[in-house]
Amino acid sequence: MTDVAVDPGHEPTRRDFIHIATGAVAAVGGGLSTWAFIDQMNPAADTRALASTEVDVSAIPEGGEIKIMWRGRPQFVRHRTAANIEAARAVDVAQLKDRQARNTNIGDAPATDENRALDPKYLIMGASCTHLGCVPLGDGQGDYGGWFCPCHGSHYDTAGRIRKGPAPENLPIPDYAFIREGVIKIGLSAAEESNAGWTGA
Repeated sequence: MTDVAVDPGHEPTRRDFIHIATGAVAAVGGGLSTWAFIDQMNPAADTRALASTEVDVSAIPEGGEIKIMWRGRPQFVRHRTAANIEAARAVDVAQLKDRQARNTNIGDAPATDENRALDPKYLIMGASCTHLGCVPLGDGQGDYGGWFCPCHGSHYDTAGRIRKGPAPENLPIPDYAFIREGVIKIGLSAAEESNAGWTGA
């Protein structure tokens, strides 16, 4: 090992101190400005508050439907009747225009009624027609007893699947979970909450 010669007569000078202090201040300042830049890209508190919403579905009478807003977009929440569920389950997926469930809770899956509703009684889905974004008429409208978009004539069945008209896809199912009996949470953390909460009937 080679010894490094050190000048025993070298004393730290004021200039050395200024260089070290300047470097330290620059490093800290650079770190703080980087943190501030990255932090400003996070969503604002009001935006985070809108990222999820809770809905008391137990207040919706059987056969009834409400429309709520989530992230600035309308969503349908329908309390389906036994006849609605039976009609939806009687459909052969092979006959559907869009055979994908379009359910963000389960990923790619066939568009069976079971893959569209986490609890058969309650159907939660986007309320914008997949053709041009109009809001379809609900409460059993259209040729299939589900929803009908009068703008261009798209008909959806009681599972929210496109059956007739120009719309290319089924109405999308958002990320949601039952967090306790009769209450759902729609939003980013819904899946995490469902792991510890009520999972439906």
